[in-house]
Amino acid sequence: MFETTVRAGVCRLFRPETRWLSTGWDGGDSVGDVAYNITVPEGWPETDLETYVAARRDEAGFDRPGPTLLTGVDQAHARRARLDGVAAVATAGVSNPASLPVERVVGDEAVDDDPALADEERHLGTVNVLVGTTRALAPGALPNLLTVAAEAKAATLLAVVGVPGTTTDAVVAACDPDGALAPFSGSATPVGRATRACVRDAVLASLRSRYADEALPTVESAPYGVVTDVRATVTRL
Repeated sequence: MFETTVRAGVCRLFRPETRWLSTGWDGGDSVGDVAYNITVPEGWPETDLETYVAARRDEAGFDRPGPTLLTGVDQAHARRARLDGVAAVATAGVSNPASLPVERVVGDEAVDDDPALADEERHLGTVNVLVGTTRALAPGALPNLLTVAAEAKAATLLAVVGVPGTTTDAVVAACDPDGALAPFSGSATPVGRATRACVRDAVLASLRSRYADEALPTVESAPYGVVTDVRATVTRL
């Protein structure tokens, strides 16, 4: 799906005339040839993201703008997974987990499964996922593919870290407008099934690389993060 090039901490994904949908900075729908995943330094102070992103592209020798994700994870830990016309590229760091306690009932008692995390200064760990298919997706199927990718990312992180994501995660989904039409992209479709597998395997591989020489953070041990422990008011309609 993508031709990938990494230079100067910038990963460029290239495929001519691709339809993109991004949840990252300056995201939304677009059609173009490229998307980026850029590693930022620890303690990154930038607020003028447009200028910063353009400068990083220029430094890496990439002249075309496109959807851009930012991460604190070095591109050396980026991993790609491919299956049945789908490709996913992921960088995964989990030092800033975002915990969402879910109340369950045990007997007559409500129990919160997740402990609270320290609400300290944020560190950009970030799990970024860029996924694309060689199929053309119907108008609703590309947003749904993004949802499928985010769900697969969350399921993978819950299994290995105990949280569904970090405070800074983002996803880019893409398709080939000239490919064979796929009207749907849910988990039971060929595109959705391949996307789930690719996202899971790319995220796991990136985590293994990032934490090859240290223990994978757990909810209890991660140095940064938030816990959403407020409760909403629920009523019948």
